Amino acid sequence: MGRPSKPLIKRDEVVTASLEIIDKEGLDAFTMPRLARHLGVRAPSLYHHFGDKNDILVAVARRIGGVSVIRPRRPSTEDWPEFFVALALNFRQAVLRHRNAAPVLLQHLPRDVLVNGYEDAARYLSDCGVPVHLHVKILDGLETLSVGAVLTEARRTPRRHAMSFPKVDAQS
Repeated sequence: MGRPSKPLIKRDEVVTASLEIIDKEGLDAFTMPRLARHLGVRAPSLYHHFGDKNDILVAVARRIGGVSVIRPRRPSTEDWPEFFVALALNFRQAVLRHRNAAPVLLQHLPRDVLVNGYEDAARYLSDCGVPVHLHVKILDGLETLSVGAVLTEARRTPRRHAMSFPKVDAQS
């Protein structure tokens, strides 16, 4: 039997199914045969859209680190730090929705996913009057802190309504 004229699955379905497996069973459970079974196809069908497992993980990283991060509304120019705090929190939320897939970002997130966002953020910083020589320092620092913090948090067991510092009075 030859190859079907129309693909049996769509690229986006493969990424969604990959995330479902990783979210539910963990990154170690993610294999091409496991993914094919999940989609109800044979493993060779996956190669219609992706060269290999690494290509799928790049697409997963793109979805988590790019597409699913909500861009906050920009506040007034004097409140520009609020924009970057909101962006970092939205990135954290996007990653923690798929905490088992968080390590994929370290190895598979292509830099081009971040480039457009960096260029847009640098234009915003310029509009806000932030000196150009500080743009890279601000953006690199924000990325380092955001990625490092969320990856550390993603590797911990989720705490339900637990306080970070239980013996501290929340009101004070």
